[in-house]
Amino acid sequence: MTQSVWKYPLKVDDRQVIEMPFGASPLKVDVQNGQPYLWALVNPAVEQVKCEIIIVGTGHPVDDFITASEYVDSFMMHDGALVFHVFLKERVV
Repeated sequence: MTQSVWKYPLKVDDRQVIEMPFGASPLKVDVQNGQPYLWALVNPAVEQVKCEIIIVGTGHPVDDFITASEYVDSFMMHDGALVFHVFLKERVV
């Protein structure tokens, strides 16, 4: 099995769906050149699955169906004035 690290652009939006190889392991979320990205360790040879990304700002309500185990990372924008927290739900249909 050959693994590699891939990066996925994120929109600063409450919910979005991205496709990642099944079993991808999120590593980090950060801002690069003003754009938030998710980096993940993936096996590019396996099937792609749809994953729901949920982004919540500090102090905003979090849906009850989101769990701490789905937390990936947090990132800041506008020199730290805005802090967002990223959660990943796998296998969205």
